[in-house]
Amino acid sequence: MRASNMTGEKVITADKLTKRFGDFVAVDQISFEVEKGEIFGFLGANGAGKTTAMRMLCGLSLPTSGKATVAGFDVYKDNEKIKKRIGYMSQKFSLYEDLTVKENMRFYGGIYGMSDAFIKQKTAFILHHLHLENEGNKLVKSLPLGWKQKLAFSVAIFHEPGIVFLDEPTGGVDPVTRREFWNMIYQASEIGITIFVTTHYMDEAEYCNRVSIMVDGRIEALDSPSNLKKQYNALSMDEVFLQLARKATRIES
Repeated sequence: MRASNMTGEKVITADKLTKRFGDFVAVDQISFEVEKGEIFGFLGANGAGKTTAMRMLCGLSLPTSGKATVAGFDVYKDNEKIKKRIGYMSQKFSLYEDLTVKENMRFYGGIYGMSDAFIKQKTAFILHHLHLENEGNKLVKSLPLGWKQKLAFSVAIFHEPGIVFLDEPTGGVDPVTRREFWNMIYQASEIGITIFVTTHYMDEAEYCNRVSIMVDGRIEALDSPSNLKKQYNALSMDEVFLQLARKATRIES
């Protein structure tokens, strides 16, 4: 875990946040807070409810009950305002494969109302930063997976949001590329962007400032990786996760 520029300012809050689908409780009264600049890991096995919880925080799904704010906005009343102030990257990278690299950035910049001058300047900066100057006019589908992944993260923070949600962003890539991706996460955190990330790679949990572990829709543990390892007398986050995951009784959310 690295130190962060956490300020104590709460940019995400959840108080007994709940989501039901009929009789099924996908997210069961979860409560937590995330600070500005924090790298917050949101972990859980498939079916634990973490993606459902993230969708509520992103303004994509209304809660059944409880309270939550993101960037100071209420998830019930201000979901459109929330969407404009966050970045989001899913497992599928959120890129349009049949557009070029530059066209993707122009498209996302336009969605968020960025000026042409800003889009042009930011595009040049990202291409230089990612060493993709020669690939700007290539279709995204022609890029290697690792490049797509790093480009998708850059596009997710193209409009300079205060918070970015990453839903299992490193699935399917090699360990070296995963490490490079996490270096980009650190750089974003260092300039004050809050990172809310789900992952099923337990070594990545070690890179977070704090980690929440969900089991059957509830938060079973929440603390720094070092404190969780002490609490569960474990040598790794993998061991902590396995101890908690054994409590699970359901397999789908």
